[in-house]
Amino acid sequence: MSKRKLLQSVNNLEQAITRLEEALGEDLSNSLLVDGTIQRFEFTIELYWKTLKRILASEGIETMTPKETLKEAYQIGWLNDETAWLQMLKDRNETSHTYDEEAALRILQNIKKYFPEMKTTLKILIKKAGN
Repeated sequence: MSKRKLLQSVNNLEQAITRLEEALGEDLSNSLLVDGTIQRFEFTIELYWKTLKRILASEGIETMTPKETLKEAYQIGWLNDETAWLQMLKDRNETSHTYDEEAALRILQNIKKYFPEMKTTLKILIKKAGN
C-alpha cells in the first residue's frame, strides 16, 4: 500500500476520533445523542482495525480479522491495553447487531473510559504512517 493511502487512512481515523470526541462532549441525556455517539464509536472502531491492518501489512504482517489485527498490533507495542481494545471490539459488535437501551448506556460509559486509549493509539499510528 502506498504511503499516501496509509496517510489518508490515518487522516480519516483522526477525523472520526475528532467527531467521537465532539459527541462525548455533548449532554448525553438525550437518547438521539446517545445513539449518535454509539454510531460514531462503531464507525471509529471499524476505521481503527482497518487502519491497523493496512499499516501492519505495510510492515509485512498480514492479518485477516479485526481480533487478529488488534492482537498483532498489541504484540508489537502499538496498543497499550489489549483487553480494552478487545472489549471495544466486543462492544462494537454488540451495538451493531442488536439494540438494547440498557446495553447502549453501559457501552456509552465504556466508550468514555476507552477514549484516552483511542487517542494514545492514534498518536502512535500517525507516527507509523508518517515514517
